[in-house]
Amino acid sequence: MTSPFRFTSPEPADGTTGTAAAVHAQVTRDFGIEGALPFVALSAAPDLMAGAWALMRESLLSGHASRTEKELVTYGVSRANRCPFCVGAHTLLLHAGGDRELAGSLARGERPADPEHDRLLAWGQDMRGRWPFAADDAPEFVGSALAFHFINRIVSALIDEEAVSGGADPAELLDTEAGHALVRAVRARPEPGLSLPLLGTGGPQPSWAAGTPVGAAFVALRTAAHAGAGLLDEPDATFVRESVAAWDGFTPLTGDGLPDRAERPGARLALLAARAPYRITAEDVKAWRVEPFTDHCLVHLVAFGAMLAVERVEAGLTAQG
Repeated sequence: MTSPFRFTSPEPADGTTGTAAAVHAQVTRDFGIEGALPFVALSAAPDLMAGAWALMRESLLSGHASRTEKELVTYGVSRANRCPFCVGAHTLLLHAGGDRELAGSLARGERPADPEHDRLLAWGQDMRGRWPFAADDAPEFVGSALAFHFINRIVSALIDEEAVSGGADPAELLDTEAGHALVRAVRARPEPGLSLPLLGTGGPQPSWAAGTPVGAAFVALRTAAHAGAGLLDEPDATFVRESVAAWDGFTPLTGDGLPDRAERPGARLALLAARAPYRITAEDVKAWRVEPFTDHCLVHLVAFGAMLAVERVEAGLTAQG
């Protein structure tokens, strides 16, 4: 059977131990999907896996804001990031939540008929505008959006989207035992904070998180991802940071300013992970991944670039009065 993963060979969910196994158990219970591919792809680096899961769980799955509305935002994020796997996943999750008409219209390339839904989708596609939700709901909406700015990049870099983005009918997928488990999970509201014991040390939280579990999860993921900078020499790490900081957060990357594969392969990989992860090739990975680099290292380098992009998007958030 062809692996759905590019460039790494992660352990299947039932073969993991420790933090990775604990994350998989929560994902199965609260997300409703056993062996969810984005988290399997991160499992070679359990600190990253736990941070990404916690940020998604505490913002998208928990809380009091509408799950439908948060799914619309994350659908918009995934469209903006050209991540067909995640676009399809959010469409399926809308179906599972009972929003079949809305999901169908999105799948046909239509805008939502409801103006509020349309504003949420538009904000997900470009988060520099005014928030289309109450300030009290910012931890959940901003957290969900930033979670998928990270997850989209992990998926596009490390998962073969063509191999797993099939055109199956959502109604048929949900009319199975696994589909019924997904429906139950989507329509539940898991208790906030239960992912936090999986995380490492924290730090100052962003103001938009308002001291919620979402903020703790964001800090943990950010800390774990920035550890990937240690895989680059200082000039390359600085180059990637400055290149992403000078970007607007949304414009697709062209060939201009992309480091040479032979001369600066690590900087090239990290910058692609930030701005165009779907453009990462086997040649790019092969040029960088030499002894002693492992799957753990590659996941961390991709995560470093992905988190720089997340922080760039975060920095562009419009101040809300």
